[in-house]
Amino acid sequence: MLAALDLPATLTARAGDLTVRRATPADLPALMALLADDAISAARGDRADAADEATYEAALRSVLDAPLNDLLVVDDADGVLVGTLQLTVVPGMARQGATRLLVEAVRVSSRVRSGGIGGALMRWVMHVAAPATGTALVQLTSDAASVDAHRFYTRLGFRDSHIGFTYAVGS
Repeated sequence: MLAALDLPATLTARAGDLTVRRATPADLPALMALLADDAISAARGDRADAADEATYEAALRSVLDAPLNDLLVVDDADGVLVGTLQLTVVPGMARQGATRLLVEAVRVSSRVRSGGIGGALMRWVMHVAAPATGTALVQLTSDAASVDAHRFYTRLGFRDSHIGFTYAVGS
């Protein structure tokens, strides 16, 4: 399903022209840095530490090898990776068998945040990726502490319709 996405794609934001493409193993250092650039992720242990590279490499390989998953990156006009998100197609029984497009780990570099990159990327997900994958619903979760992100998603037309729960295995 995600193979149906016509990538790379060009987006336009206030920050300039952008390219959305599938992540490759060569993107790993920049992806680790984007995760560490987010305060909430950093607090959970995403530190962009070279000692963790093998763990992240295995995770990236796992995502890229799973047919209902994709990890996308956003490059600026100079080819610098400035954003990322993971897409997962979730087949379901509810809503008369509706398939969902789950959006995870949306990150934009703090260096270029507020340049319209996140909005351009999410509108592409909503208006291009979701129809191309045949999904009926785009859904995501956002950490309860991410108040700015909540306002961002609401402005894009997302509704805060559910309460999410997590359970840390081994805790």
